[in-house]
Amino acid sequence: MRRNLSIFVVLSALLYAVACSETPKEEPVQAINATSEAAGPVSGKTAYWAMYKSAYSWSNDIVPLKLESKTIPGIKNEAGNAGLWSATFGSPRKREALEISYAVVAQLPDVAKGVNVGHGVPWSGPTRDVMPFQGSDIVVDSDAAYKTAATQAQSWLKTHPDKSANFLLGNNSTKFPTPVWYVILGDKKDGYGAFVNTKTGEIAKQVK
Repeated sequence: MRRNLSIFVVLSALLYAVACSETPKEEPVQAINATSEAAGPVSGKTAYWAMYKSAYSWSNDIVPLKLESKTIPGIKNEAGNAGLWSATFGSPRKREALEISYAVVAQLPDVAKGVNVGHGVPWSGPTRDVMPFQGSDIVVDSDAAYKTAATQAQSWLKTHPDKSANFLLGNNSTKFPTPVWYVILGDKKDGYGAFVNTKTGEIAKQVK
């Protein structure tokens, strides 16, 4: 089902907004090299668990707030996989949020291959618009979410075959009963978007 693009703007803004006093910055003060596997895009769940280990080392009470695909030169994002992912975690005890990224290749001097850990910034805690989720909520990975969105967008993709997809996983309790993948094919100006339930893989139903 084609979503109204004005809805994309509102809901993506809600999901992107992490309730911090400032936005976490990507400053790779720590890097852990990835394994010796051939460089290629990976799914969101794969990147999430690599980043989670470092987040837990930072604070053992961490809660994930956001998981987002990004791009890195030399790696093509396709079929729900990306060469660069970032995740934001919050620590209720520290009252701080931390952004961590995972890259399949290096983009020096800013991004090292593997896990890049930023600096903690003040965080005021969860809100209804940005609620924590759990790693166990990611039953449906980003590649499966892509297939669901692409199936819904078949007619649109026929006229936009070269459009790439971007992914954002978040938990907005004012709009959805469970965490969702927000899949954007193309962009907000000329694109198609779908919200996919991370537990069932179905197109999410908006809460009214």
